Amino acid sequence: MPAADGPGAIVVYRNLPGDNGIDYLLTHPGRSRAQQIASWEGDLSGTGLTWLELVRIADNPATAADGAEYPDTRLLLVLPLLDDLDVPEAATARLSAALASAGAPQDTAPNTGECLLAHLTRGSRHDPTWGSPLSGG
Repeated sequence: MPAADGPGAIVVYRNLPGDNGIDYLLTHPGRSRAQQIASWEGDLSGTGLTWLELVRIADNPATAADGAEYPDTRLLLVLPLLDDLDVPEAATARLSAALASAGAPQDTAPNTGECLLAHLTRGSRHDPTWGSPLSGG
């Protein structure tokens, strides 16, 4: 996912026997090599990005040749990199729209987006009435 005005992102899904995980790399304009900033092999390790950096990468115009073409898809791909304790209020609505665009049920997408952001920003949130859309509840 290139970005014209700053670092872009590459998400590499590894599924080889004995070598599975996800690598997150940043590309920098004018550099020939990408920089690995995080990886996921059961737990996320490495550094993250702010909400504004994620949105900038997601909203950068892309073509099918660049990989993920749509901003909502791009946002969901880089969302695990969120390392920002101060996300704007509009983040929940933006994430909910991206989830709905990817096929999450319209009625659960807002609460799912709120729960994801609370988890990623390490905030505590508990809603005993929430049923996970993954469990059918």
